[in-house]
Amino acid sequence: MGPEVLEDKRTSKRQTRYGAAILKNPSDPYYALLKEFSDVVSDDPPSVLPPDRNVRHEIDLVPGTKYCTTRQWPLPKEQVDVIDAFFAAKHAAGMVRESKSPHSSPTFCVRKPNGKWRMVHAFNKLNAVTIPASTPIPRKDVFQNNMAGCTIFSALGMVDGYYQLLMRESDIPLTAVSTPSGML
Repeated sequence: MGPEVLEDKRTSKRQTRYGAAILKNPSDPYYALLKEFSDVVSDDPPSVLPPDRNVRHEIDLVPGTKYCTTRQWPLPKEQVDVIDAFFAAKHAAGMVRESKSPHSSPTFCVRKPNGKWRMVHAFNKLNAVTIPASTPIPRKDVFQNNMAGCTIFSALGMVDGYYQLLMRESDIPLTAVSTPSGML
């Protein structure tokens, strides 16, 4: 058996637990629930900024931090085209804007298991000087156990998740990204 066959089996097994693949697997424990409420489960990312709900994402830096800058490195033309198309659409929708920030993180792409491209911003330097939030992310199994007996549920769709919460105005320059075609 060739390595490409093994990779395909691993990839398809991994894919059955993520995203829209759940909607295709009747044996998944969430299948019935997602089918019942399919009118509120979207495969399409939002095309506008979210409304202001008086909650802003904040980035608190270690005191004394000056600039977080990493230069954009060269990318293959295919990635440049994907990045340019992605940001052209976001710019047209008013979700990103050109930047002259002293901060900058490079952008690149990686292949998803389904063959599409995933946009990646290398925020390594910014992350290294960010004071981490003290609120832990709950484990899925603990979360499910705590939901036992509940009758009302809500969910946050994380399709294009970075565009679902507005930034604190003073932190927007920290999130500037460089692309082969400019800085946003």
